[in-house]
Amino acid sequence: MTAATEVPAGRHGDGAAPVIFALATGAGRAAIAVMRISGAGSDAILRSLCGGLPEPRRASLRGIWRRDADGGKGVLLDRAVVLWFPGPNSYTGEDSAELHLHAGPAVISGVADALVALGARPAEPGEFTRRAFASGRLDLVQAEGIADLIDAETEAQRRQALAQADGAQSRLYEDWAARLRTALAHQEALIDFPDEDLPPEVEDEMLGTIAGLRDEMQAYLDDGSQGERLRRGLVFAIVGEPNVGKSSLLNALAQRDAAIVSSRAGTTRDAIEVRVVLGDAPVTLVDTAGLRETEDEIEAEGVRRALFHVKQADCVIHVFSGAAVPDKVGPDSIMVCNKIDEVAAPPGITAISVRSGEGMETLRDVLAQRARDLTQGRAAAPLTRARHRAAIEETARHLARAADDAWPEVRGEEMRLAMRALGRLTGAVDVEALLDTVFGQFCIGK
Repeated sequence: MTAATEVPAGRHGDGAAPVIFALATGAGRAAIAVMRISGAGSDAILRSLCGGLPEPRRASLRGIWRRDADGGKGVLLDRAVVLWFPGPNSYTGEDSAELHLHAGPAVISGVADALVALGARPAEPGEFTRRAFASGRLDLVQAEGIADLIDAETEAQRRQALAQADGAQSRLYEDWAARLRTALAHQEALIDFPDEDLPPEVEDEMLGTIAGLRDEMQAYLDDGSQGERLRRGLVFAIVGEPNVGKSSLLNALAQRDAAIVSSRAGTTRDAIEVRVVLGDAPVTLVDTAGLRETEDEIEAEGVRRALFHVKQADCVIHVFSGAAVPDKVGPDSIMVCNKIDEVAAPPGITAISVRSGEGMETLRDVLAQRARDLTQGRAAAPLTRARHRAAIEETARHLARAADDAWPEVRGEEMRLAMRALGRLTGAVDVEALLDTVFGQFCIGK
C-alpha cells in the first residue's frame, strides 16, 4: 500500500465496519473506567496504543500511549490492564479489546482522543449489542434480555432478564420454529409432489403438529402478562374518600414524607407517585384525590384523574375508615380499613392504623403477595414485551387458519406466514433452513 492510499488503523478501504469504542462503566468519580473497543482493525489500534498485542483473554498491564505523528513513542496517557479478545470469540463476534483505565476525566478524554486519531469512532447507543446480533452471537430476544438485565431493579427482574439473555425464551421459540419448519416441509411435499406416494400419516402428523403448536402458543399467551408486568413494574393506586388517610398510607409505605398530610379534606389534588419494592417487584404507588362530589373545579379534575389511575392500575388499594365497607368497590381491590385506633374495622378486612403502625406489617405482606401474584408465574421463559406477544399472537392466528383450511395451497401459505411471524420474533427468518428440511427428508432431488 502506497503512502497515498494508506488509511488509519481503524478504517478500511474494503467497506468493513469501522472500529468503535465506548465506556462500559458509568460516568462519575470511580477508581476504574473500562473502555471497550470492537471492529476489524482493533488489533492495529491496540498495537499502536500498547506497543503490541497481549495474549488473548489474559489480563496484561500495559502503558497506553498517544503516538507522535511520525510514529515515535509519544505521550504516556495511563498504565492500564489490557484484555484482547480476537473474533469470533468475543461479545460482538469481532476483534475486540478492553482497556481498564484509571477513571479520571483527563485519562478517559486522552484515550478517547487517541482512539479517534487512530481511526476509531465513538459507538452509537446499543451498537456493541447490535454487532453481536449481526454476527450471530445472540438473537433479538437475547439482546432485549441484556437491556432488561442492565435496567433490573430487583432480584426477580434480574432472574427474569438473565434467563432471557441466556436464551431461555429463544430456545422455546426455536423449538416451535423447528417443529413448524418440519410441518411446512411436509405440506410443501404434499403440494408439489402428489405422485410420490408419500405415506398418508404424513398429512395427519402435519395437522397434529399445527394444532399442537397453536394450543401451546395460546396457553403461553394466557399468562396474565406476568413477565411484562415484572419487567416494567406495577402500579398500585391508593383511592378512597377524602380524609381516610390515603396520603398518610403512601408516606408510611414509602417511609418518607412524599405527600402533604392535612386534616383538611381535599388536600391532594393531583396524583403523587412513589416507587417502592413489594414482593421483589418494583411498584409505583399512586396517591389520588379523594373520591367525592365537589363544586371545586380543581378538586373535580383531581377526582377525574383519580378515576383514570384506577382504570390503569394493576391493583387498587381502597382505603376507608369506619365500620362499614364502601359500596362502590372494584372486584379485585384490596380493602384497607384505617384509623382502627379510633373506629372498629369490619370483620375480614385488612385493618391498620397508620398513626400507631398497628397492622402495617400485615398490610405490607398482603401487598407483597399481590405483587408476586401479578408478576411471578410458573413459566420458565415468560413473555416480557408487547413485541413478543404480538408476534406469537400473529403466529397462532396463521396456524389456526392453516388448521381450518382444506386447500393445501392456502394452508401452506398460512404456515409460511406463521413461520415469518415467528422468525421476526428472534430476527431469524431462514428460508435455507426450510429448504434443507425439505430436501433432507424427502429426497426430492433424486
